[in-house]
Amino acid sequence: MAKTPPRRKAPSATELRVTQPSILIDFLLQKMGGMSRTSVKQLLSQRRVSVDGHIETRHDTALQAGQTVSISNDHPSAELTHPKLRIVWEDEHLVVVEKREGLLTVATHPGSAETTVFSILKSHIRRSNPRGGIYTVHRLDRETSGLLVFAKTKELQEYMREWWKDLVTRRTYVAVAEGKLPQQEGTIRTWLTEDKRNAVVYSSPVDDGGKLSVTHYKVLSESTPNDKGNIYSLVELNLETGRTNQIRVHLASIGCPVAGDRKYGSGQECTLDRLALHARVLELVHPVTEQVLHFETPVPKAFEHITRKRS
Repeated sequence: MAKTPPRRKAPSATELRVTQPSILIDFLLQKMGGMSRTSVKQLLSQRRVSVDGHIETRHDTALQAGQTVSISNDHPSAELTHPKLRIVWEDEHLVVVEKREGLLTVATHPGSAETTVFSILKSHIRRSNPRGGIYTVHRLDRETSGLLVFAKTKELQEYMREWWKDLVTRRTYVAVAEGKLPQQEGTIRTWLTEDKRNAVVYSSPVDDGGKLSVTHYKVLSESTPNDKGNIYSLVELNLETGRTNQIRVHLASIGCPVAGDRKYGSGQECTLDRLALHARVLELVHPVTEQVLHFETPVPKAFEHITRKRS
C-alpha cells in the first residue's frame, strides 16, 4: 500500500517476554512480584492483560516461548454486557464485535437517541477512559447479524476506509435462501444502482451505469420440502465487492431471496422471524501491526435447523 499507516503509539503497559512454555496465571504470579492469585485474576477480569496484543481474560491460557505478555497501566476496562452485542477482540487500535439482528450499526439520523452498536461501544469505552474514542469503519444492516470492526482513532478510521479493499482479505456470510439455487457453487455478477431516496438497490445483468458487483456462493445444505412445498438453502457467500445490500439483491436477482427479506422479495412464510443473513467470517490485515487477524463465528443454529434434510 502506498499510503503510510498510522504510527504506533507507545503502549502504557508493562511488557514481559515469555522464555519457556507456561500457563498465563503461573507466569504472572512469577513475574508480578508477590501479587496474590486473586489480584492476578482481577487484572484478567479488568481486561488489562494482553498476549501478543490480544486482550486475554482466561487464566489458563497456554503461553509459548517468544510471546509477549502486556499488563496495561491505563484505567481498567469494564466487561461489556449487552444482550445484542459482544466484544470478540480488542487492542489499543481496534475493536471487533459481534452484533445480533435488530441492532443498527450507527444512527441513520444525526441526534437520534436510538441505541446502536456505536452508542453501546462509545459508552463502554468512556466508562474506563473518558477521552477514549470509537469510529465506524463499515456497517451491517439492522437485521443482519455478525462481525464488525471499529477503529479507536479518527486517523485510523480514515486510513481503513481508504484502504479497505487492501486490508480485508476475507468476508464470508451465511444466509438462508428461499428455494434451490441454480448451481451448488457459482458467481453472481451484476451492476447495482442505489436509489437513496427510496432506500432500495436495483440490479442489472448489463452495465447500465451502476457499480459492478460480484458475489461468490456455495450451497452448504438444502432442506427437504416442508408441508407447503417450500425448500430452504443454507448458502455461504464471499464478497468480491461490498455494495449496499449486495447479498440480498444478488440472491433475489436469481429468484432465491434471503428468507425473511420483505424488502427484496421474500415470499415464503418462514419460522425464523428475522432476516436470515449473518456475517460469519472477517479476516483483515491489522493496519498498524500488519498482523493478519482472523475472526469466525458459528453458523446460527436456527439457520442450520431450517435447512437440514428431514427423513
